[in-house]
Amino acid sequence: MNLRAPAYPLVTVDPYFSLWSMSDKLNESTVNHWTGKPNTLVGTVTVDGEEKLFMGGLDMPKIEQISVDVDAFTTTYVFSDGKIELTVRFTTPLLPDDLKTMTRPVSYMALEYHSIDGEYHEVIATVLASEELVMNAKGDDTVACEMLNIGDIPCAKMGKTNQQILNRSGDDLRIEWGYFYLAVPGGEVSSFRCPDEEMSYVMGKVELLPDGTNLILFAYDDIESMVYFGDHLKSVWNADGTTIEQAIVDAYEEYELLLTVCASIAEGLYLDAVKCGGVKYAELLSLAFRQVIAAHKCVLDNDGKVLFISKECFSNGCAATVDVSYPSIPMFLLYNPELVKGMMRPIFKYAESKDWPFDFAPHDAGQYPLVNGQVYGGNKLEYQMPVEECGNLLVMVTTTAIAENDPSFASAHWDTIAGWVKYLIEYGEDPANQLCTDDFAGHLAHNCNLSVKAIMGVACFGILNRMLGHEDEAVKYIDRAREMAKSWAERAANGDGSYRLAFDRPGTFSMKYNAVWDKLFGTKIFAPEVLQSEISTNFARFKPYGMPLDNRADYTKSDWLVWTATLCRDQADFERFIDPLWNAYNFTKHRVPMTDWYDTITAEHYHFQNRTVQGGLFIKMLEASDLLKL
Repeated sequence: MNLRAPAYPLVTVDPYFSLWSMSDKLNESTVNHWTGKPNTLVGTVTVDGEEKLFMGGLDMPKIEQISVDVDAFTTTYVFSDGKIELTVRFTTPLLPDDLKTMTRPVSYMALEYHSIDGEYHEVIATVLASEELVMNAKGDDTVACEMLNIGDIPCAKMGKTNQQILNRSGDDLRIEWGYFYLAVPGGEVSSFRCPDEEMSYVMGKVELLPDGTNLILFAYDDIESMVYFGDHLKSVWNADGTTIEQAIVDAYEEYELLLTVCASIAEGLYLDAVKCGGVKYAELLSLAFRQVIAAHKCVLDNDGKVLFISKECFSNGCAATVDVSYPSIPMFLLYNPELVKGMMRPIFKYAESKDWPFDFAPHDAGQYPLVNGQVYGGNKLEYQMPVEECGNLLVMVTTTAIAENDPSFASAHWDTIAGWVKYLIEYGEDPANQLCTDDFAGHLAHNCNLSVKAIMGVACFGILNRMLGHEDEAVKYIDRAREMAKSWAERAANGDGSYRLAFDRPGTFSMKYNAVWDKLFGTKIFAPEVLQSEISTNFARFKPYGMPLDNRADYTKSDWLVWTATLCRDQADFERFIDPLWNAYNFTKHRVPMTDWYDTITAEHYHFQNRTVQGGLFIKMLEASDLLKL
């Protein structure tokens, strides 16, 4: 991988169990939670009695890192001290079509070495994990450590002495309940307290076998994962009563098989992405894959149905946010559309309850991990996103139905969906002064791109009617969408082939990313020449690190940039959009998990990081698959 990642994924399971290296070398800095707060892991290798650091930010001799590589499931580091070459491989098997494995909170660190000089060497690896992994910040509480054997596997267990499960919600928070496990097959474990740091650690130590593989497993048992409209829910992996002990044993025994499966999927992803979007595009997708899944929590409701709950990371901590789920769906439509339904179920449950007061769709269903109803804007009308969320959900429902060739999910919520379409027809053609998903830009009346979303929402309802055999209704709504699109092109035109930010603002511009579904469906709701003339004017807007979102500021959004690029007619033009995006991640000075909101002149990020919306980068692959072509 040629991309210098802004941050490297190490252990990526869910929004709480998410550990990253935020420097070029694994032994240059402290391992952090995705928020940037320390979740200290330390790794040393002792070769013939000489100890050197391979992971963490300790002030001690370091073994030289000679390479790092990333694929969809694995981050691989290679080190050398002149005597041995040490390979350290972090793998989290987030298999989207195997939810039991995807949700199992066990991640692997594989250690391998071979002799460079041909001599025998005694090589011992030591790994330390701090109390920061089991509380919001070190010192918040005391911890208890226990050494145990799980089967034949030595294991250290650590957790707070005061367990308060699911006790609060928020954004810049880390888990405060449950237990961390450090499993060291063939090794030994212990714990200690470091007085200088006022922090407790668990430690594992193992002698490495030459030209073999030694595993160290990191696991976390959160006991309960989510509050869902008053119900305390478990994740998929333990909803059937599976214990963390069994999960660790299963993970250990399945490592070789899972590594093969992960490698195959990762290679297929990379090759498919190169074919449709180029090498730089493929590298971006490889880096985004684990981030996108691990910023969700997958649980089962009391009826056994999948809920796939996103967390708005460094936005406001909202859970199951519609306009965060919407951009993420291209990846999940490709790999498992059931997860898109899992995103929508909390919203339909809330929207169809007596607690939702409006005739349009909600923005979210709670604040992570408490999914008890919308919190955004205090449910005040002025902070709602009526056209945005209605349009988003209609696209989500429709694309899922097409991907599965099954409209039954839509038909189960037909009255609700029909109400949202009615709202879009009445208010979406020329939206009032309201927020859209790019809410950081503030309220905007007559938003042209938001109107595009409404038009595609109406078209989607026509598609759903056709899938259900309601042909007269299908023609009615698709024709209505085309009428709206024709009017849109007349009112939004600047006269130079470009189209405006707002209908009443001549000379302005914005990305028209919501039109991408028209291309993927092949519906031609918008005249093809309209979209192509718009795209042809986009290149003149480029800054060093990409096209700005609109004329109001120099920032952009990675997801919308790739959606806009997908409107291009050929791959060469698509890659013209991707090159500056790749450069932004490669050169940014902000070492955080992939941001989706950054400055196109400086590549500096604007707060957002580690968000699920990077699933939107997969939209070019989705187009190439023809999965949604009608």
